[in-house]
Amino acid sequence: MTTVDRVLIAEITARTADDVQLRGVFLPRQTGPSAVRRRAATNDELAIVVGHGFTNHVRKPALQRALSRLARRAAVFAFDFRGHGRSGGRSTVGDREVLDVAAGVEYARRCGYRRVATLGFSMGASIMLRHAALAPGGERPEAVIAVSAPSRWWIRESSAMRRVHWLLEQPTGRLVAPLVGVRLDRAWEDVPVSPLEAAAHIAPTPLLLVHGELDDYFSTDHARQLHVAAGPRSELWIEPEIRHAETAMTPELIDRMAQWLDRNAYQATRQRQLIKAVIER
Repeated sequence: MTTVDRVLIAEITARTADDVQLRGVFLPRQTGPSAVRRRAATNDELAIVVGHGFTNHVRKPALQRALSRLARRAAVFAFDFRGHGRSGGRSTVGDREVLDVAAGVEYARRCGYRRVATLGFSMGASIMLRHAALAPGGERPEAVIAVSAPSRWWIRESSAMRRVHWLLEQPTGRLVAPLVGVRLDRAWEDVPVSPLEAAAHIAPTPLLLVHGELDDYFSTDHARQLHVAAGPRSELWIEPEIRHAETAMTPELIDRMAQWLDRNAYQATRQRQLIKAVIER
């Protein structure tokens, strides 16, 4: 175990359904009865599984600051996506990473957490949307937050995304990809379900879409389109003076997101318990 800014961090590993080893970190909740050096949950404590953006990993300072802040209100699990950081495999840029999220959610539940929510940034946000839509009912999270999510694939509306696509599509770009922190798999043979298509199938799971007004990768139109597709069970926060993903997060915004997850995951869990009780009568 190590500490960052006096926050306890444990190294963890998991394996996906397609046999990719993931490396990550666990941060127990830093206040309250579970602020102890163990992974086992207490009572109905919330666990948040966090997914980073493209070329990032759990040791990046911006993400570590976000994880540490979240740990003030919940237990936190975060894995490097395949092809990133210390995890194995190669990145499929949002396709098979759904299996990485599934492994993270399963890991948290094996540790005893009954309320498990997901939170993703940028590429991680698109993956969380797809996981929430595609996972079997009993394996879905209790609540989802997508920060700076794209609504569809092949976005070239910004100079930042044109650079990303150069990396993904040009032979020279793919050669230099490891230098910026990602090991790429071959190009898609079949186009995965897009975030926009996935959003329509997330309900009744509570969904919060968070997007910065100054996002220099994806315009706020992406968040608005996802909000419309997801329907009335979703909420949309357009944040002034906020840019893109992990690096733009403020302590105040992270606190509000953690509060939203705690409240909505609790309500979703209670609703499931009531439905189960009625069925079993």
